[in-house]
Amino acid sequence: MESTAINNSPATLVGLRLNQAIAHSGLCSRKAAARLISEQRVLVNGQQQPHHYLIKTGDFIQIDGKALPEASPRQCWLYHKPVGVDCNVKSDDPYSIAQLLATLPLRLFPLGRLDKDSSGLLLLSNDGALAHRLMHADQLQQKEYRVEVDKVVTEAQVLQLAAGVSWQLGTTLYQSDPCIVKAENNLLTIVLTQGLNRQIRYMCRAVGLKVLTLHRVRINQLLLTHAVGCCRPLTADEMLLLTARS
Repeated sequence: MESTAINNSPATLVGLRLNQAIAHSGLCSRKAAARLISEQRVLVNGQQQPHHYLIKTGDFIQIDGKALPEASPRQCWLYHKPVGVDCNVKSDDPYSIAQLLATLPLRLFPLGRLDKDSSGLLLLSNDGALAHRLMHADQLQQKEYRVEVDKVVTEAQVLQLAAGVSWQLGTTLYQSDPCIVKAENNLLTIVLTQGLNRQIRYMCRAVGLKVLTLHRVRINQLLLTHAVGCCRPLTADEMLLLTARS
């Protein structure tokens, strides 16, 4: 087990909550860090601590017996995800995005997700603050999708989708927020600020439509114009487009 001092600069971590400090290292998102803490896989100075523990100078953080890695420079990458890639990071799954992440020169994690049967713009980053800004519905970040469905879409269905629909999974009832919806024959353009699991597929099912293809083409003002499989860092201009409100 590691026993050396923390690899991160104390000045960048002191005063942060434990889950924030882990996310700051670029190892994973805050949500994933919180899960690691709940699973009792995180030690501070050899002891388990709660999520809200505040980091002090000289604290030594370990995850699964290994020292918290040194923070990498904040980066955000663009990935044109193909159909068939699963956004769950599972190193033993040949279809997982983990296979791509392992080939990159620094530790990144997906900002949000697209389901395995969907394609399009996915962001990879080691910036926990950016992840919070882009992934939480209360931040009102726009994400635009092009959706092919199994039949011609009626005006009534467009109005239903735009106003918000509900669906139930088990005992849980979900509700979509009002959103922007346009239709031409069997093709939909949907702009969301929510990010519920498989949301567009369930929204369409609620109004009698079946999704055939689903493709994300925009996050805020950042458009996807790259070939399938492209994976590269965002330019400074692209970061401005990403962080600017639509």
